Amino acid sequence: MVKIILNNTMLKSRYLLLLISAIITINVSGQTRESLERERQRIQEQISLTSRLLQETKKSAETNLNQLVILNNQITQREELLRNINNKITFINRRIKNLTKEIELLNTELEELKESYANMIRHAYKNRDAHNRLMFIFSAKDFNQAYMRIKYMQQYAHHRKLQAEKIEETAKKLDKQVSELEENKNEQQELLAEHQKEIKNLTLEKEEQNQTIQALRNKEQSLLNQLNQHEKEAEQLTRAIQRIIEEERRKAAERARAEGREAPATIFELTPEEQIISDNFYENKGSLPWPSERGIITSRFGEQDHPVLPGIRISNDGINISTTEGAKARAVFEGTVVRVFSVPGGNNAAIVRHGEYLTVYSNLSEITVRNGQRVNTRQEIGVISTDPRDRKTVLHLQIWKGAEKLNPAEWIARRQ
Repeated sequence: MVKIILNNTMLKSRYLLLLISAIITINVSGQTRESLERERQRIQEQISLTSRLLQETKKSAETNLNQLVILNNQITQREELLRNINNKITFINRRIKNLTKEIELLNTELEELKESYANMIRHAYKNRDAHNRLMFIFSAKDFNQAYMRIKYMQQYAHHRKLQAEKIEETAKKLDKQVSELEENKNEQQELLAEHQKEIKNLTLEKEEQNQTIQALRNKEQSLLNQLNQHEKEAEQLTRAIQRIIEEERRKAAERARAEGREAPATIFELTPEEQIISDNFYENKGSLPWPSERGIITSRFGEQDHPVLPGIRISNDGINISTTEGAKARAVFEGTVVRVFSVPGGNNAAIVRHGEYLTVYSNLSEITVRNGQRVNTRQEIGVISTDPRDRKTVLHLQIWKGAEKLNPAEWIARRQ
């Protein structure tokens, strides 16, 4: 009995160490298998969309800058997928290691349980004669000793029953762990094969990237002309936004003078309802819906290097979202349309006000809202334009707080 208790205590200690090891493994990786799988699916969906966009741009007769931008995005996503696969392989390897240790402990425990149970069976066989059991009881010195011997025999029988149940339970647990180990090894092999496949895809994409860059560098003057045109369109859009901001400032100052008070410190003088919308807009930072149902960010906020022309910096007051032909632009939050206008060479644009915040949606071929109209979150604003030359469908999104330009990528939700 003492031997069994000691062995069980040692086994429990070993299992505790394994449990601690498993917890540390999860904490070190920072992710569970489920979260890694969700991330993997998200990346694969983005790669699928990017591949579709890339195929659309290749319908153009000539190699164009949009092809390179989307291809660069595809390479980034592919590298992200490879990191995810590596994390999953590391996670599975650790799980296989822990399972192997658990199986070793279970095998040891099962052997000890079987040996202990066999000893009990042999002892019971030697003392199977009912006459011997009765003599054991009746040979007691007094009633209390006889009672204790009866209890001992009952406990011995009960313990033997528990040992049999423990053997069965341990055997089932062992089978389950062996089965899980086999599943993990199969998944490990699948992930290794997928890793090799994605490495090949990445190699091919980088070769295509180099070829595309070389082809575009031979069209340097054309790229400079495009850049100048885009800068003119961006300046016209910025001036239009600034005119609206100044108009709102002037209206607020006129209302203040008419009421005999000082001009407000903020650009937009908000009604109680507008203040609620403004506060709600701020509270939803990082979780605003995307301005298109599907898409990828192909140009980020602020200054960045030109993807082809060395030494050339480009500036973006918002973000560019590439999407599929015919896609609709939609409001990222409830608000009021304050201006619908055309940008020479840049199609149409719409500005929606959300209290002291403005969201700007430009490069629209059609607009389905009007000045002064209230819109709801995700309500359609217009159709995103597709350039017939390079087959790109790009929505330009800006967010302003008063006269301050904000990074839209920090406000819209991360793609799940």
